[in-house]
Amino acid sequence: MNVDLLIRQANVFNTFLKQFEVKDIGIVDGKFFFANTMDWSTVNIKESMDGSGKYIIPGLIDIHMHIESSMVPPSIFSKAALTHGVTTVVADAHEIVNVFGLEGMKEFFKEDTEMDIFYAIPSSVPSTTTELETTGGVIGLDEVRALLEHPRVIALGEAMNFKGIVHEPDSLIRNILRETQIKRPFLPIEGHVPDVTGEDLARFLFAGITADHTQQTPASIYEKISNGIFVELQKKSITKENIDVINDHQLYEYTAIITDDIMADDLIEGHLNANVKLAIACGLPVEQAIYMATYTPARRMGFQDRGAIVSGFQADFIMLDELEAFTIDSVYKAGKKVHQKGEPIGYPEQKPSFPSHFYQSVQGKAWKREDLQIAVSGEKAICNVIQKSDVGTFTKWVQREVAVKDGYLDWEASGLSLLVVMERYGKNGNQAFALVENGLKDKGAIGTTWAHDHHNLMVMGTSAEDMIVAQQELLREHGGYVVVQDQRIIANCALPIGGILSDAPIQELGRDLQTVRQAMVDLGYVNTNEIMSFSTLSLPVSPAIKITDRGMLDVRTHEIIPFIEKVIQ
Repeated sequence: MNVDLLIRQANVFNTFLKQFEVKDIGIVDGKFFFANTMDWSTVNIKESMDGSGKYIIPGLIDIHMHIESSMVPPSIFSKAALTHGVTTVVADAHEIVNVFGLEGMKEFFKEDTEMDIFYAIPSSVPSTTTELETTGGVIGLDEVRALLEHPRVIALGEAMNFKGIVHEPDSLIRNILRETQIKRPFLPIEGHVPDVTGEDLARFLFAGITADHTQQTPASIYEKISNGIFVELQKKSITKENIDVINDHQLYEYTAIITDDIMADDLIEGHLNANVKLAIACGLPVEQAIYMATYTPARRMGFQDRGAIVSGFQADFIMLDELEAFTIDSVYKAGKKVHQKGEPIGYPEQKPSFPSHFYQSVQGKAWKREDLQIAVSGEKAICNVIQKSDVGTFTKWVQREVAVKDGYLDWEASGLSLLVVMERYGKNGNQAFALVENGLKDKGAIGTTWAHDHHNLMVMGTSAEDMIVAQQELLREHGGYVVVQDQRIIANCALPIGGILSDAPIQELGRDLQTVRQAMVDLGYVNTNEIMSFSTLSLPVSPAIKITDRGMLDVRTHEIIPFIEKVIQ
């Protein structure tokens, strides 16, 4: 018998006992052959190494994430995430699909990666309906049927349309859920279930949704798990209070650690491993943290060949120097070393390539000052306003009084920020306005085409001149993230592929995005994740009030909220 790699006397994680044992590991043809102490003298060993003092755990498995959040294609993402011990992901590519439809998904399938990337069908493209937001692509029943036949599709991506799921039995999302259950009755169905409780939660379950990854509280974790929902913990849900309820009630079997969204600048520093370390710091026992980042996610997605170190499983594993600190020495994929501590993040041998129209996807007319003027026939106006939170992505619906000057709303002197979403696919030319409280404190503007999930062009500012510069730059470079002050671009992260991706090395992209992030902070934008906070002001399925190219929406009812509630003469 030939053994490709033998690792002797390492501390090996036993998934089923949730403890470490000193063992030898033999690897044959990319799979674990044996994990125990035995007589290897009769075996032909190609390579042997001493694992004494090292800790070996299965490769990390992230079952709910969006590659596009890293702002790079799958091949570049794979190189970066592997350095952090992530060997398998299940990606919901609803960002690229919102821009290019099924074509975007097919282009992702073509990408060659070392990491195993499986996919969830984007179930909510658009996240609401075509009447409420304009997207470049739409996923309907025909597209779902086609994707259900693809061998790398192993789940239905997060179902997000609250009204369609709870109140409209004949909605597109309900039809997609039914079609999935008929064609692939055992396919995991992911949910987007923020701040949903009681009867509404029961309606989500009744529709077939069995998991939630949104922001949690101790009460929501307990209610959801006790009602059969599998809870996936992203960073903002990994708090001491939430970990306490998991520990107190021994809820480890029904939870997994995931990322959901990791920005390019953060990806340089860590991925799922960073959330594992955070969970340990918040009080999760290290063995349970490993279990919840390897085996429970594997079981959730039905993997029968990974998530544990046992004979016959794929030899994806991490060698750790220190257990509690979770410091990675090396990463192995299918028995081959793909990263060694100290090595830089690599770049694919072949630069990612997409169809030419993927690089020319942002359309629209350049703004002039009159495009940002809002005529009002009165002295004052009571405006409906989006109140941005300093933590997380939830918002509140408030009303504020704004003065009128020379027949136009004097928003620049209001202490609020003007937010504009412009349809950028060349379909209808829609443009919607909102005012934001707790936006920018100083004079300037922020603009992006990375606007969840429709990815229209979005600009927020306290100066019309700065907003115009931001919008025109986004049109010129066909997408990105820009910050403008005094009519000068002070930070720019170009995203020319569909307005949401770049093929630049992750180190360069991360540097540019970090510059944008700092520029936002310098203008007074406050949030624990500035990029995600701004980008989700346009996400009409995240509580409580958001904006699309059609206008402001009440996320629960999907009613359009008027910009001006009342004019005072």
